[in-house]
Amino acid sequence: MGAAGLLGAPFLFELEAEDLSRGSQDAAGYYPPALTGMRGSHDGSFEAAHALRDGTYLKTAPQAVDTREKYDLVIVGAGMSGLAAAYFYRARAGSAARILILDNHDDFGGHAKRNEFRPGGRLLLANGGTWAIESPTPYSKQAKGLMTALGIDPAALEEKCAREHAYKGLGSAVFFSKENFGTDRLVTGLPSGEFDRPSAENPTTWEGFLRKTPFSETAQRDIARLQTANVDYMPGLSQAEKKARLAKTSYKDFLLQFVKVSPEVIPFYQARTHGLYGVGIDAVCALDCWAYEYPGFEGMNLDRVPSKGLGYTATGEVTEREPYYFHFPDGNASIARMLVRSLIPASTPGHTAEDIVTAKLDYTQLDRPSSPVRIRLNSTAMQVKHAGNPRSAKQVEILYSRQNRLYRVEAGGVVLACWNMMIPYLCPELSAEQKEALKYGVKVPLVYTSVAIRNWTAFQKLGVQRVATPGMYHDGLNLDAAVDIGDYRSPMSPDDPILVRMERTPCKPGLPERAQHRIGRVDLLTTPFSTFERNIRDQLGRVLSGGGFDPAHDIDAITVNRWPHGYAYEYNALFDPDWPAGERPCDRARRPFGRITIANSDAGAAAYTDVAMDEGYRAVEELFGT
Repeated sequence: MGAAGLLGAPFLFELEAEDLSRGSQDAAGYYPPALTGMRGSHDGSFEAAHALRDGTYLKTAPQAVDTREKYDLVIVGAGMSGLAAAYFYRARAGSAARILILDNHDDFGGHAKRNEFRPGGRLLLANGGTWAIESPTPYSKQAKGLMTALGIDPAALEEKCAREHAYKGLGSAVFFSKENFGTDRLVTGLPSGEFDRPSAENPTTWEGFLRKTPFSETAQRDIARLQTANVDYMPGLSQAEKKARLAKTSYKDFLLQFVKVSPEVIPFYQARTHGLYGVGIDAVCALDCWAYEYPGFEGMNLDRVPSKGLGYTATGEVTEREPYYFHFPDGNASIARMLVRSLIPASTPGHTAEDIVTAKLDYTQLDRPSSPVRIRLNSTAMQVKHAGNPRSAKQVEILYSRQNRLYRVEAGGVVLACWNMMIPYLCPELSAEQKEALKYGVKVPLVYTSVAIRNWTAFQKLGVQRVATPGMYHDGLNLDAAVDIGDYRSPMSPDDPILVRMERTPCKPGLPERAQHRIGRVDLLTTPFSTFERNIRDQLGRVLSGGGFDPAHDIDAITVNRWPHGYAYEYNALFDPDWPAGERPCDRARRPFGRITIANSDAGAAAYTDVAMDEGYRAVEELFGT
């Protein structure tokens, strides 16, 4: 009996290692998109990484279980860069290449997450992060080639699927809250809906709109002048001088010092840049706001061409871009799902960009030993180290944490498609200079909240589809954009269930942008779902009360997509130096290290899907030595 036990021990150990290194994703019914409550960086996705950061995990962790798994490539991060890297690697190495993708979340996609709701039994989809297929610059040959290979033609999909007039007759409004403006008041008829001039569709004048607001007469005159006057607020300066001055002046200071509006005006515009930059107008340069055609620049006669000082995103507003702005109902989660279907065909039925939207993905297929490509969720990489001298090593050892256990795998190469700020902790062998560069960018914290409501009759009665809520917990709310694609149909009648979208960007006005992001990150990580829910119900109830909305009755479900480490940091002319070509922190941070390369949107300092794809391609090419 003793001899039999000794002989059987290695086999039993191997079974135990395999069993423990697999998680609940292999259980029947595992389906993260349908989960509500706190999503995004959910509980369980970041604790091990924080322990590694704090230097406590590896000191106290049990000895790693050797899974005895060997791969050609291990990718850390199943976001857009990681999935794209797997696609590009397999294209170079062949379909038999063995690839393991590790991700700390319970779902793949990174920020391209999918939220599913079924109010009244009807399927409603929302993006938990990345929203649309768009970029400030045209897609590269590699990114466009990948999209084409997946069967995604954004222009054709926009033409066929977008329902631009789904909410015809419903306009935009502003809700002035008592805590910020002294009274609760919904003011409808916002001129053309986006703080711009009146249009043929909405002839309301700014003077007429402002008379209904709680602003003083002075503030009303200042806002109307800002929105409609044709004034050069920098007379005597050349175009180059004006642009240089605007690049080093925040939009808030431009309004106060050059347009000379009353300070009472600032709260009306403060959060307008939140959605793009994660900070308010105090930390966004006026040149970027000029590119987006914010008010105040009409009379300055600036030519709309790329200029020094423009941020990456704003550059796209003054250059030729792709002629579409398409989004899937679940945002770019559909792209992530199509990538997974390409890598692991057994996971998802169908073969088109239209059938992917309603296809039911089988998570039990993602980590099968028989599959050349495997995706292992709920698995946080803890150490990535060459087996020997990095200059000559042929293998890399990877330790990852799963279910409070530590596991070991080996690979011929590693692509770190995770967040830059974690890489110095994963790879202690890196130089101090590269570690410093990796830590420079501070990701933008943000929240995308989706609320499933039983009907949208309150919006219909109020005549609104979108409401700005300056200074409130969420910056605004709107009915979800309508898209009909494949078998998916958007709500048609106000009596139908629908999703309401809300955004929150926690920041601390008055500080440099990166400092504001750090404070916002702490805010999100320390705020429980109950606080979000209380504020969501309060805000919807107050804003829509005139339409008869009852939060207790009309809300069916709430999903809060919390991203303390949100989108990639883009360099800001107000706070960042003008580095020489090739010497930006992202350039220095992404340099390959032996058999380890780096791919993520941080590496391109731009939070766009095509950038993530391009960085995945570059990292793979570096592994192949080209």
